[in-house]
Amino acid sequence: MAPHRTAYERHAPDPALVERALAGSRQAVFWLEDAGSGATYPPLTASTRADLTVVGGGYLGLWSAVHAKRRDPGRRVVLLEAQTVGWAASGRNGGFCEASLTHGEENGRSRWPEEHDDLARLGSQNLDDFETDVRELDLACEWERTGTLEVAVEDHQVAWLEQSPGALDRDGVRAEVDSPLFLAGALDTEGTALLHPARLAFGLARVAAELGVEVHEHSTVTGLRRTGDAVEVATDRATVTSRDVALATNVFPSLLRRNRFMTVPVYDYVLVTEPLTAEQRASIGWQRRCGLGDLANQFHYARLTADDRILWGGYDAVYPVGGQVHVRHEDRPESHARLASHFLATFPQLEDVRFSHRWAGAIDTCTQFTAFYGTSHGGRVAHAAGFTGLGVGATRFAAEVLLDRLAGAETERTSLRMVRERPLPFPPEPLASAGINLTRWSLDRADHREGRRNAFLRVLDRAGLGFDS
Repeated sequence: MAPHRTAYERHAPDPALVERALAGSRQAVFWLEDAGSGATYPPLTASTRADLTVVGGGYLGLWSAVHAKRRDPGRRVVLLEAQTVGWAASGRNGGFCEASLTHGEENGRSRWPEEHDDLARLGSQNLDDFETDVRELDLACEWERTGTLEVAVEDHQVAWLEQSPGALDRDGVRAEVDSPLFLAGALDTEGTALLHPARLAFGLARVAAELGVEVHEHSTVTGLRRTGDAVEVATDRATVTSRDVALATNVFPSLLRRNRFMTVPVYDYVLVTEPLTAEQRASIGWQRRCGLGDLANQFHYARLTADDRILWGGYDAVYPVGGQVHVRHEDRPESHARLASHFLATFPQLEDVRFSHRWAGAIDTCTQFTAFYGTSHGGRVAHAAGFTGLGVGATRFAAEVLLDRLAGAETERTSLRMVRERPLPFPPEPLASAGINLTRWSLDRADHREGRRNAFLRVLDRAGLGFDS
């Protein structure tokens, strides 16, 4: 069967329109600019002692510190961040806060069928509790419990949605968000909230500091060493000695040798438009302000910001050669041009819109596509990583797991097979690059062949390594 062109390719705009739309954009993260300069925290300059040391100033580290102080206000907690709070994935993601802890129902049911219902219940409770925290802690992160709209843009995708709760036909989906590419949809009004990623990170840091957490930026951790019943956490200037350590280093190389092959970085690319005019906004509808995503393997996601910009991201998911996280991978003109072309194909009525910001960020991906957990150093160090792009909500849950594990507590969370088992590691280079890039090519091929997966993807599916999100 010959490959067919996707809807985005069949309806591709004039390249001159793409070039014009991108002409005034800057390589900068909209969220971080919009949030402005938050509070600054001093580097660690003198060695000290603590009850808990948290490594990482993103969502997982910040939630771990906040939950630790809420559980025990007298506990001395030190948080160490190599750069600044929220500067990496936590400040540059799409702001989709999902109930799912398993990267979607299909992934959860295929991997942990016997506990899927419990995982779904715990995920929904976590999202509700997240909303309560936003209100009670005054996190000011532009929280909107809007839900999400999944859309079919190819004929073969329509059947995938027909039996879904909240299924919509062509007229129904275009009444929600008006695009000539949308053939059907499914609306989930409860399972997702949208928020401002950087404001959430800054708000959590503020709350942590108010609770008494000692936050230190520009304090790169260089190693861990157990000394008796404590663990020394060394930075480039000083050392923190504490009973417990929570590792929240996300996509960056793990401080634990056993985890060096457990995650790989995959770069995701994003555009944000200038604020829409009233006329432009009216031309697309989107009154519910829900999150938006299509059903391709190489999928797009989109949302409105508080000032009616459109954030448009996804599609290209690029594994850098050698698996190194580096700022040079964030500037990829071909990926941003492809995103702009697909945006204008989706919303031809917005051909006069200009993009103001373009950026990228590295996602920590593991082979089960959702977080894995573990302990080391005699149970004194707990870690979680591998959120695969769905960490905004799941990191709050994961922080509770880390604290349970450090306390040696038997809880419903720690008894989950999802929490107890480790996924398969990635192979070392050059096998990792070969396998990941073959997978990416195969997923693209499937999108051009009405969703049909080739022999390589079918083998991955049987091995529990297939990605379908």
